[in-house]
Amino acid sequence: MRVKTKDLVTASVLLAIGILLPLVIHISGINGTIFLPMHIPVLIAGLVVGSPLGFVIGILSPVINNFLTGMPPIPILWIMTVELAIYGLLSGYLYRRIKMSLLPSLILSMIAGRIGAALTLLILGMGFGLTVPPMNIYIQGIILTALPGIIIQIILIPTIIRAYEKSQDSSHW
Repeated sequence: MRVKTKDLVTASVLLAIGILLPLVIHISGINGTIFLPMHIPVLIAGLVVGSPLGFVIGILSPVINNFLTGMPPIPILWIMTVELAIYGLLSGYLYRRIKMSLLPSLILSMIAGRIGAALTLLILGMGFGLTVPPMNIYIQGIILTALPGIIIQIILIPTIIRAYEKSQDSSHW
């Protein structure tokens, strides 16, 4: 696979946003589980730079955030790493490879990532005997508690992607 320099730069900027945005949210006292600040740059990464880089950003964002700030805490770190990796991988695959339209690509990626997160929770709890949140509480958190973040993603991300694509179209003369 050959990666363009422009895509690497874009991916780097999105990774930096994936580190800074959660930090700003946490410093301001806003609960990250409500607004999901790490999800936005990862989903955008998949949609803009494709599956491989989206996948990498999905893995690196929570890991670097945990290393720098302790958030997300373990075992949520592992659950979020799977969730965000799926977001980056699948959003890029559906939108850029299969050429599915933007909103279905985004929504299916968000659903698949949450399913991956729930399965990871089960594996960590049942398979490895780790102390994890109860499944019903976790599902409530990733759907109901996160509803403001989900709505923000569904509104904000397509707007950003369309603006990005328009800027790319106008830059080719």
